[in-house]
Amino acid sequence: MEIFRPFGFDKPLFFATLALILIGLIMVFSSSGVKSSEIFGQPFHFFIHQIIGAGVGLILVGAIMWVRKPFYQNANIIYALLLLTLFLLALSLVMPAVGKTNRWIQFMGLRFQPSELAKISLILFFAYYLDRKKDKLDEPRTLVFPLAILLLFILMIIKEPDYGTALLIFLIAAMMLFLAGVKLKYFLAFGIASIGLFSFYLFQASYRLDRVRAILSPTDDPKGLSFQIIQSKLAVGSGGLFGVNIGQSSQKLFFLPCAHTDYIYAIVGEELGLIGTTVILLLFLVILWRGLLISWKAPNLLSQMTAAGLTLAIFLQAMLNISIVLGLGPPTGFPLPLISYGRSSLICTLLSIGILLHISQRKESSRRKK
Repeated sequence: MEIFRPFGFDKPLFFATLALILIGLIMVFSSSGVKSSEIFGQPFHFFIHQIIGAGVGLILVGAIMWVRKPFYQNANIIYALLLLTLFLLALSLVMPAVGKTNRWIQFMGLRFQPSELAKISLILFFAYYLDRKKDKLDEPRTLVFPLAILLLFILMIIKEPDYGTALLIFLIAAMMLFLAGVKLKYFLAFGIASIGLFSFYLFQASYRLDRVRAILSPTDDPKGLSFQIIQSKLAVGSGGLFGVNIGQSSQKLFFLPCAHTDYIYAIVGEELGLIGTTVILLLFLVILWRGLLISWKAPNLLSQMTAAGLTLAIFLQAMLNISIVLGLGPPTGFPLPLISYGRSSLICTLLSIGILLHISQRKESSRRKK
C-alpha cells in the first residue's frame, strides 16, 4: 500500500527547476535577439517560442502532480508510449530535412524532435521491464528483448543522423542495467558490443572524425574545424568572475554558432561570468541530489528505477553539454536542459521533472506509520 500526499512534492527540486527555466528564458532572449532580428525582423521570435515551451511544460508538470495514480507504471501506457516514439522516429526519417538532418517532425508550422521523447520512453520501459524480471536477470535470454529495443532506437536515431543522442541513450540504458544488478559478465559483453557498434558508425562519417580531431588538435584548423571550440572558450574566458553583463556578449554576434542552443552555456560564461556558470552547475547538482533522494525513498523498485533513470538522464546531458562548451568533448548537438532554446527538449525535460515530483509525493504506508 502507498500513501499519496498532494502538495508533498520535493520543494528543492521544484524550485531548482523554476530557477533554471528563468535563467534559460533570460539567456535565450539575450543570446538570440540579434539572430532573431536578422532572420525574422524582430528580436522576440525565439524568446516567445521558449516561453510557450516553458508554459506547456509547466502545465504538464502540474497535471502529472495532480493525478493520483502512477500512470508511468502502467504497462499499457509504457508500451503505447514506446510504440508511439518508434513511429515518430520513423516518421521523422521521411520528413523534409532541416539542416541536412531528419531529426524533426513538422506539422502546421510546429516542429517536434522525437529523440527527446525517446529518452523518457526507454527509461520507463527499462524500469518496468527490469522490475518485472528482477528475479531472472542472471539469465541471458531475459536481456534479449530490452537490448533489441535499445538497438532499434539507437539505429533509428543514428540514421537521422544524431550520433550524440544515440550515445546518450546508450549510456542511460547502461546505467539502468547496472543499477538493476545485471551481472558483470553480461554488462561487459554488452559494453564491448556497443563499442563496436558506435566505432563502426563513427568511422562511417568523416565529419564525426573531424570533430574528434578538432578536440585533440584545436590549433591545426582554428578557422575551420576548431572554430566553434575556440570561440566557445573565448566566450567563457572573456566573462571573468562577474561577466560583461546581460546582453553585452560579443561572441553571440555571429562569431559563435548555435549561441542560443548548444552553446548557450558559453554565453552564460561571457555575460554572467564564473558566478553565473557556477550557479547553473549548482542547480543541476541540486537536481541530481534531490532526484537520487527521491529514488532512494520511492515506495517500490519500479519507482526507484524510474526516478534514478530520469535524474541521471537530465544530469548526464547537462554535464556532457557543459564539457563540450569547455572544449572537453567533440560537438554533438546536446542542448543544455531547461536552459538552451528548444521546445522539444524543454517540454520533455519538464515531463521528466513532473514524473520525479509525482514519485516524491508517494510514500509507502508502513514507512508513514513509523
